[in-house]
Amino acid sequence: MGVCCPILQPWDRTRDSYLPCLSDPVRRSSLFMKLGLVALHLVFIGFLFFCDDEFIQKTKRDPWYMASYLLLFSLTLLQYFVTSGSSPGYVIDAMRDVCGSDAIYRNAPPTTSIQHGSRKNGSFVINVEGESASAAGRRTPTSWGKMVLDLYPPGTSIRNLTCGYCHVEQPPRAKHCHDCDRCVLQFDHHCVWLGTCVGQKNHCKFWWYICEESALCIWTLIMYIDYLTNVAKPWWKTAIIILLLVVLVISMIFVLLLLLFHSYLILTNQSTYELVRRKRIPYMRNIPERVHPFSRGIKRNLYNVCCGNDTLDSLPTSFELEDKARPYTCLDMLKCRCC
Repeated sequence: MGVCCPILQPWDRTRDSYLPCLSDPVRRSSLFMKLGLVALHLVFIGFLFFCDDEFIQKTKRDPWYMASYLLLFSLTLLQYFVTSGSSPGYVIDAMRDVCGSDAIYRNAPPTTSIQHGSRKNGSFVINVEGESASAAGRRTPTSWGKMVLDLYPPGTSIRNLTCGYCHVEQPPRAKHCHDCDRCVLQFDHHCVWLGTCVGQKNHCKFWWYICEESALCIWTLIMYIDYLTNVAKPWWKTAIIILLLVVLVISMIFVLLLLLFHSYLILTNQSTYELVRRKRIPYMRNIPERVHPFSRGIKRNLYNVCCGNDTLDSLPTSFELEDKARPYTCLDMLKCRCC
């Protein structure tokens, strides 16, 4: 019995060929979110330009003031698009780097095949030709599999570490994102505003973006308050400015809290997923709540995030966990144990 396939109209084929972001619902939603965020920024700055004559006069008197604001505005949007287009660090890419010389990853038709893991996007599974996923899990571990096993306590089975969607061995702190349909290294969360995940390789970019966004919100709020209190205006302008102020204050509070939260995560080398789902993650269940198993001190944590350290974190031994759980003493404070 044949399979009936839908016949694409010429317009549909053209749209899929030239506008792939509009044919995929996930990418289409991400595109609309980005356009909406940019439009929101333009609305706040455009209102002052078109409705505040005093603001325009002030700009002419002090051009450096508006130039500085526009510079911050441009840098914020630039950082947004840079973060949005960056890779969070995918397990499949790290696997390729480690196993690039392995025979299973060579481009040899009789022995290897690359199969798509999902129809949603371009994620794929690297597997042995003619072999099922269960058989692949029973074969001799590759160099990537051996490295992943070394990151876990002795006795851990490689079959328990295999992602049920990508069929790849996950190192500690990795998680499969159902929105991206890929396993992400040091998965933090999937940001709908960015349209991508926040992970090992773009957490620093994400932090800089929300830092710049916080500064932009505070500066814009100051200009709006100055406009509201010092300029006589019609009632409809007052109503619009109050509405925009409410939206701006809510956005500023959210962004500031997000900045503080992610600053804490970076300083303690945690992720949002590990903090929120701590009791559901197998390797985190038996670790005390106040112990941060992957923290190496404030200075080392900052270095790893800011300088792009791509090393994979291994689970600490029981001795290391006991040392991290030890209460702080005055001598520890003098030695800067937390650093």
